[in-house]
Amino acid sequence: MTAIRLSRVYDHDPRATGMVFLVERLWPRGIRRDDLHLDGWIKDVAPSTELRKWFGHDPAKWAEFTRRYIAELDARPEAWQPLIDAATGGELTLLYSSRDREHNNAVVLRDYLEQRRPPKRKG
Repeated sequence: MTAIRLSRVYDHDPRATGMVFLVERLWPRGIRRDDLHLDGWIKDVAPSTELRKWFGHDPAKWAEFTRRYIAELDARPEAWQPLIDAATGGELTLLYSSRDREHNNAVVLRDYLEQRRPPKRKG
C-alpha cells in the first residue's frame, strides 16, 4: 500500500507523481496560484479557524490540538472522503505551509486518513 506523503508547499517538487492536494484553510503566503500544480484545494479538511488560531503552532499544545482536530475530522467525513478516494487510487501528497514539519495539521490528517483507508486488495 502506497503511503500518503506530506510536502511543505514551499519545497514541493511539481514533478511529483500522483495526486496533490492543498490541505490548508488559507492560501500559502508568497505562492502564486499558477505556480502550484494541484488536483484540488480542500479548505474544509483543514482545522477550523478557531482551532488554528488557538494552536498557533505551539508544540506545547500539540496533543490537545491533535485531539480537537480529530474531533473536527470525525464530524466532517464529507471533507476528507475525497482524499481517501484519491489515496485508494494511487499516490497522494498532502501540501501544507507550516514551517514546523512535525507539528502541523497535515501530519494529523495523514495519520487519520491512513487509519481509515481501506486495505488494498490482493491480486
